[in-house]
Amino acid sequence: MQNIFSLQQKVAVVTGGAGLLGRAIIKALVSLGADVIIADLDLAAAQIIADAMLREFDNDPKISALKLDIASEDSILASIDTLANTGHFPDIWVNNAYPRTDDWGLVFEKIPAASWRCNVDKHMNGYCLCCQKIAEVMKNEGHGSIINMGSIYGMVGPDFSIYEGTEMTMPAAYAAIKGGILSFTRYLAAYYGPYGVRVNAVSPGGVFNGQDVSFVTEYSKKPPMRRMGKPEDVAAAVAFLASDSAGYITGHNLVVDGGWTII
Repeated sequence: MQNIFSLQQKVAVVTGGAGLLGRAIIKALVSLGADVIIADLDLAAAQIIADAMLREFDNDPKISALKLDIASEDSILASIDTLANTGHFPDIWVNNAYPRTDDWGLVFEKIPAASWRCNVDKHMNGYCLCCQKIAEVMKNEGHGSIINMGSIYGMVGPDFSIYEGTEMTMPAAYAAIKGGILSFTRYLAAYYGPYGVRVNAVSPGGVFNGQDVSFVTEYSKKPPMRRMGKPEDVAAAVAFLASDSAGYITGHNLVVDGGWTII
């Protein structure tokens, strides 16, 4: 059983790798033996994460940073060319980036149409574009695992009561984007399954990141496990879907929410 959970001799690309979830996902993949490319729009931040991981793991693993803008087809193609030129054909691609506009988080009735379109284009369409390019590479290789980051809010409506008394809200575009990503994941799984390419999603519930105390308190009352998620909870699910232990799983949405969506 240890062998099928191993990611030895696997190459993984994690978009948005310099973010909260990205860092945890990278650590999980490296721990299982993968060579990891931290792909992020902020190359300097990605390099800092790469250097820190190398120190943590005594310079044993292969970790590198790569500049990638998922909203740019040219950037995606250039990144894939870079990987090909270095012999790093990705066995695993994790779509984890979270691009958004500066006005992200406005209440629904105040969202400008241009902002809505821009966020859908950057986030959902960025994931779709990455999948289009990398799935063809994996198809030619005869294997691969793509993991898209979804959300419980792509599955169920939000409970707005948990935001009362805070400046937070659940952005409307987020629900549309994540719902689209989950449906697209099922489409890709059906389309690329015959070529040995698996496509799955992970849908986290709320992940603790220093939010307002009242929000954390109210949120934690709802899931049966009575707490918010940790980045490591999400990372473990990604690592499982990336590994051969999930070799007969495709088109699946693995929900990591402490039971939020079952009630």
